[in-house]
Amino acid sequence: MRVIEYVTFTLVPGTTEAAFLAAAHGTAALIRHQPGFVSRRLSWGPDGHWTDAVTWETLAQAEAAAQAVMADPVFAPFMALIDGPSARLRHERLALTLD
Repeated sequence: MRVIEYVTFTLVPGTTEAAFLAAAHGTAALIRHQPGFVSRRLSWGPDGHWTDAVTWETLAQAEAAAQAVMADPVFAPFMALIDGPSARLRHERLALTLD
């Protein structure tokens, strides 16, 4: 069953939206090539909180991908701009999609 991985966070103070989006684009190939990857959406609200929503084929693939990308140096510039203590991760089963 597909799952959506939600990570909510704020950025390190002083990080610009442009710098963060450039770092996010730098992770695209790495994430796309993880087994089970379906889609990714990155959004932010006026309160400064960001949400990275990644859909995976299975929870096991989501968990394996998390370990793989965190260990890859390509992901480091992206992570360096996230305020670590603000980050919250959760997985939810996908129940309905309307596109």
